[in-house]
Amino acid sequence: MTPSRATRARSSLARMSVLLVLGASALALPGCMSGKDNDIDVLALAAETEPADVLYNQGLANLEGGRLKEASAKFNAIDRQYPYSEWARKALVMSAFTSYRSGAYEEAVTSSRRYLNTYPGTSEAAYAQYIIGLAYYRQIPDVTRDQKASARAAAAMQEVIDRYPESEYAEDARTKIRFSRDQLAGKEMQVGRYYLERREYIAAINRFKRVVDAFPQTRHVEEALARLTEAYYAMGLVQEAQAAASVLGQNFPESQWYKDSYSLLQSKGLEPRAGSGSSWFGKATAAITGASS
Repeated sequence: MTPSRATRARSSLARMSVLLVLGASALALPGCMSGKDNDIDVLALAAETEPADVLYNQGLANLEGGRLKEASAKFNAIDRQYPYSEWARKALVMSAFTSYRSGAYEEAVTSSRRYLNTYPGTSEAAYAQYIIGLAYYRQIPDVTRDQKASARAAAAMQEVIDRYPESEYAEDARTKIRFSRDQLAGKEMQVGRYYLERREYIAAINRFKRVVDAFPQTRHVEEALARLTEAYYAMGLVQEAQAAASVLGQNFPESQWYKDSYSLLQSKGLEPRAGSGSSWFGKATAAITGASS
């Protein structure tokens, strides 16, 4: 039996109603998924489709404009989408620098080390090593606190000098090494003074001798030698006190620290007297002289 025209019309209208309902539901879905976790990140989507060179130049522009988060996103997108490409290599070191600029120092170190492990012989390797040094250097605290960052900064910057002596970063690396080691010596002096004030002379002497042995190029050496003179004198070790003062006078004859040490010895009718060349004091003189030459 053939359906009537009215029946066919009603059936067609019903199908259209279903389609309209389904279409409305589909359009409503984005509204239902508009929560933060489900939004489509348009910038991230664009980063997935842009060519590597475009992303890199966008990252540089963002970096220059101070938009560090956006710059990092661009460089990281290159790393994901074009791994081991020339653009990925360049983006990795720039990502490390962007992290450093953002204050994300551990991320800067991680990215730089990854660069050095993956591309050790490239022209940007020196820069990657320098970023590691900078990241630690910026974390150096006041001398009263733990100086682990100072030791790491000095070691990282020494790597710049040892591995890339002709790089443009070598001179600044030397400057930052001097400051880092000065901080380390300053910490040793602080602890040594603490022991000296409490008359724990052996512990104090060990700290002051470490300053002379490990950091002979720092400004703390003069005081360290004067404090050695003081500590030995307090213990009744006259020859050692005279030898310490002698090392101080030979290397820093115009120092106020030497004048004070000389006066201390003279108060008991003593004067500085050099120790034997094979003693610690003889080696200390050679070490200080070599550091200052």
